[in-house]
Amino acid sequence: MDNPIAEVLLEMIRRNRGDQKRIEHSLKVFGYAQLLGKLENMDSGKQLILELTAILHDIGIHVSEAKYGYSDGHLQEIEGPPVAREILEKLELNGEVIDRVCFIISKHHTFAAIDAIDFQLLVEADFLVNAVEEEVSPEGVQKFVELNFRSEYGRKVIGELFGQQV
Repeated sequence: MDNPIAEVLLEMIRRNRGDQKRIEHSLKVFGYAQLLGKLENMDSGKQLILELTAILHDIGIHVSEAKYGYSDGHLQEIEGPPVAREILEKLELNGEVIDRVCFIISKHHTFAAIDAIDFQLLVEADFLVNAVEEEVSPEGVQKFVELNFRSEYGRKVIGELFGQQV
């Protein structure tokens, strides 16, 4: 496979067919994750994991809604990894890459589980998008950043995005 990112993006779009909100959300998280990873000078292996995870972090939403009638963060963590694994295995990606992507998806709403920069930047990229989409108050943004942002560039980007010191 020449371009796993493009293929996974296309598959994410296909799996969310007709759901522009979720497609757009994943594309925005991917864009911020890609930017943060590059600004933080991640090596190519971690960058690949970060980008794949950003694309697929919410891939379990439709499965959760079909099974349970809703898709809270906990259910996304349960239902997302099997879907992500199926997609990534079809592309014959390295098993360690697949395992790491699935691990991060399985914990992406469990901030205490953050164990490395790839996971950290996924959480920060997701919040950058969620804060705008959910119209989080300036105080809410500040509090979340204080509690959960650890990267230099995540803090810089969110400060620029909201025009405030963080």
